[in-house]
Amino acid sequence: MTQDKPKPVPAAKPAAPPAPSPYPGFQLSVLKPGVEFKHSSPLVACRFDPTGNWLISASQDNGLQRWELSTSKKTDLAGHSSWVRALAFSTDGKTLYSGGYDGQILSWQLTLAQPEPNRQVRAHDGWVRSLGFHGNRLVSGGNDGRISIRDANDLREVLAWQAHDCHVYQVAFSPDGTKILSGDHKGRVKVWEKDGRLIREFVIPGLHKYDTGFRADIGGVRAWSFSPDGAGIACAGITNVSNAFAGVGNPLIVVADWTTGKIRIDLKPKEAFQGTMWGVAWNSAGFIVGAAGGNGGMLWFWKPDQQAELFAHKLPDNVRDMALSADSKRIAVAFQGGAIRVYAISA
Repeated sequence: MTQDKPKPVPAAKPAAPPAPSPYPGFQLSVLKPGVEFKHSSPLVACRFDPTGNWLISASQDNGLQRWELSTSKKTDLAGHSSWVRALAFSTDGKTLYSGGYDGQILSWQLTLAQPEPNRQVRAHDGWVRSLGFHGNRLVSGGNDGRISIRDANDLREVLAWQAHDCHVYQVAFSPDGTKILSGDHKGRVKVWEKDGRLIREFVIPGLHKYDTGFRADIGGVRAWSFSPDGAGIACAGITNVSNAFAGVGNPLIVVADWTTGKIRIDLKPKEAFQGTMWGVAWNSAGFIVGAAGGNGGMLWFWKPDQQAELFAHKLPDNVRDMALSADSKRIAVAFQGGAIRVYAISA
């Protein structure tokens, strides 16, 4: 009997090279496998420190975690009795400020082997939603609608005012430190002098809805990021809400000029995704990054003047937060499953 000759195996086709990046020095079409840090509780927030040495995360067990990026060593920071979503740093990265859902602000000497809170104040009636730092001042906003300015050294309040009639979701000093911006649950952005005088107010279209069925407001400026030139701001959240109770809607980023209140453009994913845009970052090279969670997780890259996304990447879990490193070369994504992944986006 004649034995059949084995058929030659066709040579594997070489992998297609990644699409060229419109931003030299960055590779955006392929999301490289990231370094992964794991915690035992779902995560709700993450931030890089200004020096690039640490990554700070916050979890549903009321803890904070300091991850040393060079060694992956984790140090648990205990002090809060609630979830923490508000994180800020001194310019030199030596001090961490954290704001909890119990209205407390804590400061930490981040460079110690085992940091402990060295200052603690009750800053708001209800959740502290956001913190911002400039010079030697710390600004905070919370569910009570107030904006508070504190001396960053001792957390002593130097000025406070009733800024909004609803939850303040975001607060920050302008990049040059001369103004304060605040964004609320109803999708409104207000620009203030540092003495509390209102300069202008404008609405971010699409980032708020009143659900008549549930009689509840849904939306708000869930995250934001300034443009490299300081005049633009990208505001992120949820739109097209069909169920306020379940948070059913689609992620959205709206780009505005905060110096005039003019809306520039809406950035929407091309393919339908159910969830909220929990993180946005305007990279120093010019592109905008958005991360959403709800029905899984996604990451997108946009040119700030084009509605169509450049690239989209599916993520392995439900996204809770996203942060950009100070050198703009790394993205950290915090996941509901308790992991943080750090992705290098530089070429």
